[in-house]
Amino acid sequence: MRTNWSSNTRWEEVFGYSRAVQTGNTIEVSGTTASEGDKVIGVGDITLQTEYVIKKIEHTLLEADFSLKDVVRTRIFITDISLWEAVAKVHSYLFEDIMPACTLVEVSKLIHPDLLIEIEATAIKEEL
Repeated sequence: MRTNWSSNTRWEEVFGYSRAVQTGNTIEVSGTTASEGDKVIGVGDITLQTEYVIKKIEHTLLEADFSLKDVVRTRIFITDISLWEAVAKVHSYLFEDIMPACTLVEVSKLIHPDLLIEIEATAIKEEL
């Protein structure tokens, strides 16, 4: 069974995507940024943006009856690779002993110039 989870943002309609898609015991959370509507949270602060994004992902997971403990993979896109240590510190703290597989890559730009990071996540529940 497939369930599409929505955040009801304009981006979902413009791009034709869902905030997250669940099939069975797996959920894929779309790229998530530190934004609320047209407002960027934590302008110039990669630590704050990283924490905000992971908490935003967690909110989506909880809505679908998953948690950060179910995350098996994160994909992180940052606009300045020299900031990787700050990102790693927050990721490590919030995922503690979960230690999902993780990819970190530098990208030239995100959709708004004040966004420094975007994160995707995959979560799998061992049992539904």
